[in-house]
Parts: sequence; C-alpha cells; structure tokens
Amino acid sequence: MKFGVVVFPGSNCERDMADAVQLYLKEDLVFLWHDDPDLHAVDCILLPGGFSYGDYLRSGTIARFSPIMESVKAFAAKGGPVLGVCNGFQVLAEAHMLPGALMRNTSLQFQCDQVELLVEQNRSVFSSAYQPGQRITLPIAHGEGNYFAEPDVIQRLEDNHQVVFRYAQDVNGSVNRIAGICNERGNVVGMMPHPERNLWESSANWTGDGCGVFDSVLKLALEQVK
Repeated sequence: MKFGVVVFPGSNCERDMADAVQLYLKEDLVFLWHDDPDLHAVDCILLPGGFSYGDYLRSGTIARFSPIMESVKAFAAKGGPVLGVCNGFQVLAEAHMLPGALMRNTSLQFQCDQVELLVEQNRSVFSSAYQPGQRITLPIAHGEGNYFAEPDVIQRLEDNHQVVFRYAQDVNGSVNRIAGICNERGNVVGMMPHPERNLWESSANWTGDGCGVFDSVLKLALEQVK
C-alpha cells in the first residue's frame, strides 16, 4: 500500500506520519508537496499536524487553496481514504471536506496533554480496528481544537454516526466533546488528537492506542485485495 503525506509550509508532523507508515506499518510512502497537484498514485492520503502557512488568518484557511487540495478532494470523492490530524483536520474543515470549524480552545491557551477518548464507531476507514465504546488515550497539542458546528449539523453528525472519537471529558470546549468526525461515506476522517505519537514503547506515556488508526486503513486494503 502506498501512502502520501501532504506537506504544507509550516507542517511539522510530517516526519511522525512518515515513521508511522514506514516503521510501524512498513508500507511505501511519498511526500506530497502542497504546490504540486500530482498524487503519485497513492492509495491513502495523510494530512499531518503543524501550522500550515503559520496559521495565518486562521488555521488551515490558506492551505485549503493549495493546488494539492483539489487533487485530494477528487481522490476522496472516488472513495480514497483521507486522514487529517490536528492541523490536517483544520484543513479538511476549511476545505469543506468535513463539516464544522475548529475554533480557539475555551481556555484560550495552547493545550499539550494526554487525553482519554471514547471510540464512538468503528465503521470509518480509520477506526475499524477499534471496538465501539473502547476507551483509548492519545496526546493532543493544539490551540484551536474547539470543534463547532451549527445545531442542525451536530444533530446530523450524531444521527448519522459520523462522530468517530469523543473526549471522555471536556478538553477544549468542543460541542458534544467531539474529538474526531468522518464524512458520510466514512473514508475521510479528521481528528485533533495525534495517533501517530502513540505508537512506540519508547514514547512517554505510551499505551499503543494510536496503532488502531493505522491498522484500520491497512486492514481495509487487505480486505479489498481478498
């Protein structure tokens, strides 16, 4: 399976994503530069965390106009798996590939911590390796992770089971403690916590709970081959 990690000016987690693919999954990887629309025939696209374009104006709002994003949208429209983590989630929301917006944390501070999450559903491409209701622990590192959408949008997300991950407790003010969502098809997922930072036993506060996100997409690929 070939993965593509999109790199914007200001991305700073692309190497973590690459390690998840190359060292954990042991799969092929190519970096996709924001200014080049060529996806190089990848099978899965990862949008990493960081501060794309320095978070100028608003997190992800400039990155959405990068040439690569039109290709990402077309890839997702055909059912291709796309994961956006932290700033990647913000980019997906700004690009209207996922509903809602990520606002400043209610604390008005950058928050870096380990948080407990609830896996709400395992029907998305990036959550199938988990069990519904499973409690996992992942790190967060964001200043604008407060998920917001209008009440009718929130109701639709809940009714359609598009909430993938939920904070066990209020972390940043997100409506309904939403930590990650997917599109209706389940092939596009955005989440604020960092699964790629909880894969290695050598990491501080390691639990291995991030493995499921990456195992899920590989599991899907293997099932499709069968």
